[in-house]
Amino acid sequence: MAAENEYVLGTDEAERVRLGLQHRLWSAQAFACWERAGVKPGVTVLDVGAGPGFATLDLAQLVTPAGRVIAVDESERFLRHLTEHAAAAGIAHVQTILQDVQRLDVPAGSVDVAYARWVLCFTPRPLDVLKGAASALKPGGVLAVQDYTDWAALRLSPVSEAFLRVMPAVGISWRARGGDPSVGQRLPALMRECGFRVESITPLQRIARPRDPLWQWPTIFFFSFIPRLVEQGLVSADDWRALEREWKERSADDDAFFWTPPMIEIIARRA
Repeated sequence: MAAENEYVLGTDEAERVRLGLQHRLWSAQAFACWERAGVKPGVTVLDVGAGPGFATLDLAQLVTPAGRVIAVDESERFLRHLTEHAAAAGIAHVQTILQDVQRLDVPAGSVDVAYARWVLCFTPRPLDVLKGAASALKPGGVLAVQDYTDWAALRLSPVSEAFLRVMPAVGISWRARGGDPSVGQRLPALMRECGFRVESITPLQRIARPRDPLWQWPTIFFFSFIPRLVEQGLVSADDWRALEREWKERSADDDAFFWTPPMIEIIARRA
C-alpha cells in the first residue's frame, strides 16, 4: 500500500472536504457522463481511483441494489470514509478494494462500466490503469474518463501577474510525482493500444465568476495547496502573498472571471 502522503494533494480532512465540494460543483458533468456511458439499474460499475467515494455513492444510487459499484483506491483513509458513509446511508452494494489503480486486480470480464475522473493525470503509468480497466470490463463494456487535457491553460481575468508567476509551480510539483496534467491529449491513442474503440470525445471547460458557487473551487485549491509549494521552495512567500492579495481583489470584482483548466470526457468501448 502506498503511504497516505504520497498522493500529491494529500488525503487529510481538508482535502476530503475539498474533494466533496469539487464533486458537488462538477456533479452535472459527472451525471451526464454516466448516462452516456450506460450507468443504469442492475449494472456493475468500477470506480477507478474512487477517493473518499463521493462519486461512488451517487453511482450506487443509480445502479440500485440490483447492481454493484466497486471502488478502488490506494488510500485506506479515503476508503474508510466511503465505507462509513455507505453504511450510514444503508447502501450495501458497494465494494471497496485497497489497491494501486496501476495494478488493478478485479476479476476479468466482471464489470459493465469503468469510470475514472481526475485519476490518470496523477498516475505515472496511465497505460497500466487502462489495461487493468480493459481486463475488468466485459466484452462491449464501456470506459468513461474525465481528465485534464491542458491544466496549464487555466486563466484568470483581469490578468494577475502573481497568478502567472505561481501557476507553473503547480505543474512542476505535479510532474515531480510522475503525473501528467495534460494526460488527456494522450488518452485516445493509449485507449486504442488497450483494445478500446473511442466513441466520443467531449470538451469540458467552464467559466467561474466571483459570485458563482464554482468560484469556490479554485479558491479552496489555491489557498490550501499553494502554501505547500511555498514550504517546498517552489513558490516564494512574496509571490504567494501577492497572489493571495490579487485573488481577493478579483473575488470582489464583478468583472473578473476564471477559466477552469481544460478537460475532456472520453467514452470508449472495449472490443
